[in-house]
Amino acid sequence: MHDFDCVVAGAGVVGLSVARALALSGREVLVVEKAADIGTGTSSRNSEVIHAGIYYAPGSLKARLCVEGRERLYAYCRERSIGHSRTGKLIVAVEAAQFDRLQTIRANAQRSGAADLELLTPQEAESLEPHLTCAGALLSPSTGIVDSHALMLSLRGDAEAAGASFAFLTTVAAAVTGVDGVQIRTLDASGEPFELKAGAFVNAAGLDAQALAGRIEGFPQDLIPRRWLARGNYFALSGRSPFSRLIYPVPVDGGLGVHLTLDLGGSARFGPDVEWIDHVDYTVDPSRADSFYGEIRRYWPGLADDALLPAYAGVRPKLSGPGQPAADFLIQGPADHGAGRIVNLFGIESPGLTASLAIAEHVFGLLYPN
Repeated sequence: MHDFDCVVAGAGVVGLSVARALALSGREVLVVEKAADIGTGTSSRNSEVIHAGIYYAPGSLKARLCVEGRERLYAYCRERSIGHSRTGKLIVAVEAAQFDRLQTIRANAQRSGAADLELLTPQEAESLEPHLTCAGALLSPSTGIVDSHALMLSLRGDAEAAGASFAFLTTVAAAVTGVDGVQIRTLDASGEPFELKAGAFVNAAGLDAQALAGRIEGFPQDLIPRRWLARGNYFALSGRSPFSRLIYPVPVDGGLGVHLTLDLGGSARFGPDVEWIDHVDYTVDPSRADSFYGEIRRYWPGLADDALLPAYAGVRPKLSGPGQPAADFLIQGPADHGAGRIVNLFGIESPGLTASLAIAEHVFGLLYPN
């Protein structure tokens, strides 16, 4: 006899999406979250961009789940009146030598299912955004922004309405796999232990996913990938943005460059940059703005001195380190590890927010095929 059909560790946007999908299917679900509320980690410390699926390797989980998740997310936001906007995005070449890179990005996007990119001349791009200076650009009309907090509140509401329960300030201290389920030991904020049994277990712990997998007795430890941490710092623009679309330079090692994103109120923020770190730390060093000015002025020469204010930082749970090719999502199901009805989600960085609803369906299929 199981206390729950499934226990989900982590109440970020992916954990909430998984819990919602499971609960809507009639499963009895418990979500265990070490923080006091939903979405306090990576899910609330990002650009809030709905990605089109441009950069990811064709056939990869990132490419497939981003394109599928994008359409699911837009539809969900429309149905639930969640704040969002299909703003569009310009990927800009800041010098003529980068123009070929735009062609490569466009070809990759088409193979990955993001086929609506339009190549623009400098004049065409600058007519759309008069404050922009570039040597050419790609227009992505499917890119947008979303109120991630409203999204997560809605996902939680759906899950709870379908019967899911939440345990906050609670950690999964250990788990033991068996032929008839997973025995899980939790600790509350006071250190009080509690044991329960679940038919299945989903590790959606984000930055803590590797550490949690290491506490699952019976799980092959050699299948736990190394975790790399990349802090992304964001700076806010004082005053209103002169741009109506998101502006991205061509990608750099470890990220998508210092780009301009908008919130639903029209304010602009810049970031993230890529700062490799060895522990989770959300401190923003104001001096990093110095490098931001130089990068931004390559496509917006009119950026005024002292216009950038420290905003916040996020930390990406990456599976590839400095100088390494970008890694795909790693979503391990029972067939991948042979350790029972467990799903581990590793390296769920961008485009995890965009892909969240599609990731949930993928996880459901791994646990309950057919």
